[in-house]
Amino acid sequence: MANHHPTCSHLLMFFVVVTAYTTEARRLLEFPTSLPKPEITELLKPELPKPVIPEFPKVEIPESPTLSKPELPKLEIPELPKPVIPLPEPELPKLEMPTLPQLPNFQELP
Repeated sequence: MANHHPTCSHLLMFFVVVTAYTTEARRLLEFPTSLPKPEITELLKPELPKPVIPEFPKVEIPESPTLSKPELPKLEIPELPKPVIPLPEPELPKLEMPTLPQLPNFQELP
């Protein structure tokens, strides 16, 4: 049996993997390599066979008989007389004109 905890081996493995990826990434940044460009070739589209559409004979649809519109009896609506509503006259009290007080007769000044 190992004398260390199992998570220690996991941590060590993680450290090794991270270091390897970091080293490879640093090397690629310092010495970039150009990837070969792939050649573009046109893909030939396969020709699909044209679908065969069968021609059906035209079916003549018989005209439906036209029904005449039923004539409705004309209803005469009598005009009702407009009711005359008498307006009540407001009862106002008769107002008297105010009278001016009589001033005393003063003598004219010379």
